Amino acid sequence: MTAGAGPADPARVPFSHVDEVSRHCLRDAEPETVHIEVHLPGRPDPQRLRRAFGDALRCHPRALVREAPGPWYRRHYTWQLTDGPDVDVVTFPEPEPDALARARARALAAAPPLTASPPLRVEAVADPDRPGGTVLFLTVHHTALDGPAALRVLATAAERYGGVPVAVPPAPPTRPAAGSGAAVPGPPPWARPARVAPGTPTRPVGPGAGNGLLVLDLPVPHRPSGAPYTVNDQLLAATALTVAQWNRLRGRAPRPVRITVPVDDRPRGPEMPIGNGTRLVEVPFTVADLHPGDGADGRSPAATAGLLLRTAERTRALKAAHRPPLGRGAALLTAPVLPVTWRAALARGAQRALAPWTSTTLLSNIGRVPYPLDFGDAGRSEALWISAPARLPRGLTVTTASTAGRLHVSLRWSTALLGEADGARLRELFERQLCATRFPAAQGNTAGGPR
Repeated sequence: MTAGAGPADPARVPFSHVDEVSRHCLRDAEPETVHIEVHLPGRPDPQRLRRAFGDALRCHPRALVREAPGPWYRRHYTWQLTDGPDVDVVTFPEPEPDALARARARALAAAPPLTASPPLRVEAVADPDRPGGTVLFLTVHHTALDGPAALRVLATAAERYGGVPVAVPPAPPTRPAAGSGAAVPGPPPWARPARVAPGTPTRPVGPGAGNGLLVLDLPVPHRPSGAPYTVNDQLLAATALTVAQWNRLRGRAPRPVRITVPVDDRPRGPEMPIGNGTRLVEVPFTVADLHPGDGADGRSPAATAGLLLRTAERTRALKAAHRPPLGRGAALLTAPVLPVTWRAALARGAQRALAPWTSTTLLSNIGRVPYPLDFGDAGRSEALWISAPARLPRGLTVTTASTAGRLHVSLRWSTALLGEADGARLRELFERQLCATRFPAAQGNTAGGPR
């Protein structure tokens, strides 16, 4: 393969719109990483684990990529597919005090380089809280791969390590058609959404300051059988109420809240397209939606029931709409009519200009993890946390995944916006608001309720 290979070269893949926008807006102070941690009861064999991940990457060659060099006037960024890894993907750090906290900090502070294939790394860290246990930390550069794609690679590695074929997971659940067909009013699209109010931040000292992170292990929220809303709707409502309450406590005037939600329609089997394959929708909440009711905890059960129903209707309509993955504005910015360096300047300028209208926060609900993640003699995954980047102007993301009836929640924030104490307070608020959605008052119209 030569540097002059043309666009028809089978070893080259153009950046998608999502890849390019991410590439344009990279900042060292807030690395664009996806963090995944898998807790295993045993200790995997180093050589077998390295071989398993090598085999998994070759099974999903779109993960074996590096950014191809090119002149400044090129019209496309291009991925260069490689026959194998350029670097050692799997490492086994020496046991040390606070090993988990240190590994999380590394996952949030430094992204794998795009110039080496693959743009992910795996650390097998001895679990200090469980003798003999191991935590696998995957750090993925979000410009190349999203969370569901990285989970698919991880599932294939577990299959290769354990030697047990994984059944093809079911397709992501789909929502039925809306019951009433009527659109639920939301805030006008030009209204500036709320920003997460600053707390007591840990100011970045320089490049690589990264994000802060707290993880929660909760029961999956109760949802009455046949209820016309999903667990995802409960998580959305809880996230919106958490931000609204946090802002009230910080003395901010009420504003509408908009939450960005990634939607993944890809199959989950071995044929799953690898890369950035989710599309983003924004779920709106009005000030009236989030205003406290007359309950003892500041909000009545009936008010929360109504909020869940409105959230379900809005989410159903948004997910059914057809639009580009990042919206029409991003599609226009990535049209190959100008050199990528010029488009990068335009994209960064647009990001700054549109910052006041950027959504308030992001909720990424992976849902029930569809893979067993059985690593044979090292055991089956007992818990899995995943977190999405939390750079400003949002500055806060919530990522959830469930296994064995447990909900694993990651709160991740920009250290320029919030500090550790702020994260702990947000965790308390989120737990309280999520608990408030666990009641049967919203059963109401159960005809056609989602699965």
